[in-house]
Order: sequence, then structure tokens, then C-alpha cells
Amino acid sequence: MIELYLDTADVGQVARFSACLPVKGITTNPSILAQADTGLSQLLPAVSMIIGPYTRFHVQVVSQTVDDMVAEAAQIRALPYDIVVKVPATEIGLAAIRKMKADNIPVLATAIYSAQQGFLAALCGADYLAPYVNRIDAMGADGAGAVADLQLLLDRHGLDSKILPASFKNTQQVVEVLKAGVAAITLPVDVAAQMFAHPAVQPAVDRFTQDWQGVFGNKLSFES
Repeated sequence: MIELYLDTADVGQVARFSACLPVKGITTNPSILAQADTGLSQLLPAVSMIIGPYTRFHVQVVSQTVDDMVAEAAQIRALPYDIVVKVPATEIGLAAIRKMKADNIPVLATAIYSAQQGFLAALCGADYLAPYVNRIDAMGADGAGAVADLQLLLDRHGLDSKILPASFKNTQQVVEVLKAGVAAITLPVDVAAQMFAHPAVQPAVDRFTQDWQGVFGNKLSFES
């Protein structure tokens, strides 16, 4: 089953969507946490209370050197939660990923803008790969196409990394990457809401109510 994450640090939105969707956890990055003015010490326990004890978190390092990234990753993993450490898939980041994997630290390679970049991260042992779909589109390339190409490369070369696409602005982008067979996905809350917000839905539901009440009033189905 595909792993569904929310790309947010908004606890209220986590509660909203985890009530109606099988949310596995959340993805964060330094910008998301800074914009929410929420640190891990507040966020992790609050989200765990909502989703449950098996919540998975993706938390990004903020260190700048290989050794500092590895040391920070070890401290992140020492927290009492299921945490995957996010590392930008730069030259320095790939070197850090290799060292982290030697220490059996689960890693998500993030800030991926091309299939070849994601492929190299997979070769370095990254457990998850996060292509930035809308950001790739915004640069004039094909975000969903890059995801499909990356999935093909993983399949052809027998690599176990899971693609976890991020950065979406509309539901069509989501559908396209799902068609590629990705193993995970993270959605911003506005796009998650769009997934079931077709304008024809509520009028159809309202018509059901109108027709029922016209004949049966306020009776429930089993009372008819």
C-alpha cells in the first residue's frame, strides 16, 4: 500500500486529514518548521497523539558539512519516534548519506530536480527519494516525467529506494506521479483538500438529501 504523508507542520490540519485518510505521517523541512514557528519538541508528540504510535516523520538536517550532517542525523534518530532523516541530494549530501547508511540510519534524499540526481541518491543507499514535481514544472521541465523516468531507472537496476514525490500545486500532478507507480507521496494540505473537492460532489449529495426527505422526511434509512 502506498505511504501517504502530509507536507505540513500544522497540527490542526493533520487532525483533519488523518480522520478521513490513512495518513502514515508527515514530512517537514526547515522552511515548513520556521513558517509554523514550531520546533520538533512540540510537533512530534502532538502529531503522534493524533496519528498514533506508528507515525513516521521525515525530518531534515540543517547542518552544512558531511560530518556535522551525520552527527545531527544520529541525534535526530535518538529521538523516541520513527524518524527518517532528510538530506539534500547535493555532492556533500550524498557523501553524508553514504556515511549515514553505514550507520543504518534511514534517509530520504530531498531537493531532487532530475531523474539522474535521484538515481545517484539511490545508489548511495537512500531509502526514500523526494523529487520536487511542481518546482521542476516551474523551471520549464516535466516534473511527473522526471518521476516516471526515475521509477523506471530504479526498476531496471533493482534498487529498493522508494520515490516520495513532493511539491504539488494541483491534483493532476498528483495523479500523474501516482500513475508512475511511486511507493509514497507527500501532499500539501491545500492539494490534499482538492483531491476530494470536485464541484459536482456537494450538489449530488444535496440532491440525495432532497429526494429522500421529500418522501421519508427525517427518517433514517433503516427506519424506512
